[in-house]
Amino acid sequence: MRAKLLTAAIAAALALPAWPHGDAKHGPKAAKAISTEEHAFGREGDPKQASRTVRVDMADTMRFTPSELTIKRGATVKFIVRNRGKLMHEMVLGTMQDLKQHAEMMQKHPGMEHDDPYMTHVAPGKSETLVWHFTQAGEFHYGCLVAGHFEAGMMGRIIVKE
Repeated sequence: MRAKLLTAAIAAALALPAWPHGDAKHGPKAAKAISTEEHAFGREGDPKQASRTVRVDMADTMRFTPSELTIKRGATVKFIVRNRGKLMHEMVLGTMQDLKQHAEMMQKHPGMEHDDPYMTHVAPGKSETLVWHFTQAGEFHYGCLVAGHFEAGMMGRIIVKE
């Protein structure tokens, strides 16, 4: 009986999912082809084509600095995203509707794994890079969708002008 319980406990421990929004450290991203998938707010950018670099800081005060950006339509922006806090944070680009829906989903499924080109997870004290090509004019946003952070006001606005 003890052997069966021990075996069941080991099997359960090995079956635990990865928690990308926890405090775990992320390894280097594997090189992959640049996605051509178009979103309402643009598509993944080629780092070699970046026409602008923007540094974005994230803090445990649940704020991004800067909290608003103006970008020219057609620009490819290299975001250098630094987590100055002690908590895991992320930067996710999208429309406000997209971000709200995703934040709602993250509340229901906090262990959900995803690695889309319009988001980057940044461990405390670390920096990550996100490159985005803004193909459409309009108002877009960025937010931290770690459970509770977006709801606490951790978001920013991007105005893309013609």
